[in-house]
Amino acid sequence: MKRGRLIIFSAPSGCGKGTMLAEILKDKRYRCSVSATTRKPRENEKDGISYYFITRKEFEQKIAENAFLEYAEYCQNYYGTFLSEVDDYLEKGTDVILEIEVQGALKVMQKRPDAVSVFIAPPTIDELRRRLKKRGTETDDVIEERVSRAEREIRQAKNYDYIIVNDVLEDAVSDFYTVMRAERLKSEFSDDIIK
Repeated sequence: MKRGRLIIFSAPSGCGKGTMLAEILKDKRYRCSVSATTRKPRENEKDGISYYFITRKEFEQKIAENAFLEYAEYCQNYYGTFLSEVDDYLEKGTDVILEIEVQGALKVMQKRPDAVSVFIAPPTIDELRRRLKKRGTETDDVIEERVSRAEREIRQAKNYDYIIVNDVLEDAVSDFYTVMRAERLKSEFSDDIIK
C-alpha cells in the first residue's frame, strides 16, 4: 500500500478555508488531522473531533516527549499537531490535511520536506475585508487587525508549493483536486520509470 501524502493547508481568516475543507473532506481519500489545544471548548465543539482538549500541563508534558509535529502558542493557548495523529493515517495510505496557520506551516515544511503545501488566498484584500464584514461577528477594529495579519500571511505564500485563489468555491476546490492529481502523477510516474 502506498503511503499517504501530508498536505499543508493554510489561509488567512476569511478566505473560505473551512468551506473548502468541508467540500474536500467529502472525498474519503482525505482526512483532516485533529489538533490539540489548551483552550476551552466552544459550544458545539467535541473532544477528539474538533480538537483534543488537554490541560496546559498535559500539553507541556507532550512537548517534553516530542509528541508534536509542530506547536505554537496563540492568545495564551497552545495549539499543536500530534505526530501519531498524522503518521498513523499516512501509514494506512490516507492523505492527511493539516489545516494550519503560516507559522506552524513553515515549521512543518522544514521537518517534512515531502509535504505538499497549499496556500488559499482571497481574490483581493478588499474582497477579504468585505467577507469579514459580512460575517457580522467582529468590530471594524478587529476586522482591520485580521486584514493586516492576512497581508503579512499572504507575503509568505511564496514559500508554499501551490497558491489557490478562492474566488468561486467550486473552482477553488477543483483547483485543489488538480494539484493533488498532479502530485499523484508525479510520484507514480517516477515510480513507474524506476521499475
